[in-house]
Amino acid sequence: MSIASTDIADRSLLGAPRRCLANVVASFRRLGRPIDWRRAFPWIVKPAPVLIGLAVVLGAALVVMALIDAPVTRAVQRLPVWFLDLANFLTDFGKGAWVLWPLGLFYLFLAALPRPATRMAQLVHAAIMVRAGFLFASIGLTGLSVSLVKNIIGRARPGVGGSINPFLFEPLHWAPAYASFPSGHGTTVFAVLAAFGTLFPRARTALLIYAVIIGVTRIVLRAHYVSDVMVSAAFGIVGVILVRRWFAALHLGFALGPDGGIIQYPGPSKRRIKAVARDLLA
Repeated sequence: MSIASTDIADRSLLGAPRRCLANVVASFRRLGRPIDWRRAFPWIVKPAPVLIGLAVVLGAALVVMALIDAPVTRAVQRLPVWFLDLANFLTDFGKGAWVLWPLGLFYLFLAALPRPATRMAQLVHAAIMVRAGFLFASIGLTGLSVSLVKNIIGRARPGVGGSINPFLFEPLHWAPAYASFPSGHGTTVFAVLAAFGTLFPRARTALLIYAVIIGVTRIVLRAHYVSDVMVSAAFGIVGVILVRRWFAALHLGFALGPDGGIIQYPGPSKRRIKAVARDLLA
C-alpha cells in the first residue's frame, strides 16, 4: 500500500466516529420533531377504548391472582430438578441485553458507514437504519417503562415473606423482591415478538414459541406468578404498538392512514441490500 493510500485509509478510519456521532444526533433530532399527538394517539381524545381494555386486563389478572397464581406456584415446586435446571438455563435468554446490545451495535455500525454514492443506495441504507432504530426503541423503551411500573406497583415475588401470597404488595418498595408485576423478562420477549413480528411476519410463529417458553420459565422458577407473565405479555405488545404509532407519525418506516391505521412502508429487497453492502464495504 502506498503512502497516499495509507493516508486515505487513516482519514476514513478517523471519519467513522464523526459520521456515527453525527448520524446518531440527527436520529435523535428526527425523533424529537413535533407530531400531531391526537392523530397519532386518538385515545387522548377518546380514552374509552383504552380504559375498557385496561379494565379487562386488570380484571382478568385479579381472577388469575385469586384462583390460579398460588396453586400453580405450589405445583411447580414438585417439578424434577433436571426440568428446573433447563428452565434456569433458558430463562436467561429473556433478558433485554441479548437483543438490545446487538441492535445498538448494529445501528452504530450503520451510522458510521460512509454516505452511499447513489440515491437508491442512500434510501436502502436509511430504510435499514430506521428499522433497526424501531426495533431498538420499541423493545428498549418498553423494557424501561416496565422497570418503572413494576417497582411502583411493588408486588412481592412468590415466596417473599416466607409464604405464597399473590396479594402481597408494597408500592414504591424499589427492591427486586417487590418487583414482580409485570414480569420484566415477559415484557421483553413479547415486545420482541411484536417488534420483530411486525417487520418479519414469517418469523411470528418462532417468536411466539420463544416468548411463551421464556414466560413459562419465569413461572417454573417461581420468579413470577402466572398473572405477572400474563400482564407482561399485554404490556410488551402494547408498548411496541405505541412506539410504532410514534414512528408512523414521524413517517419513519410507517405512516398513519386516513382512518388512523398504520401503513408499513415496504422494506428493501435482499438484492438491493446486498448491492449496497458491496458498495459500502468495497
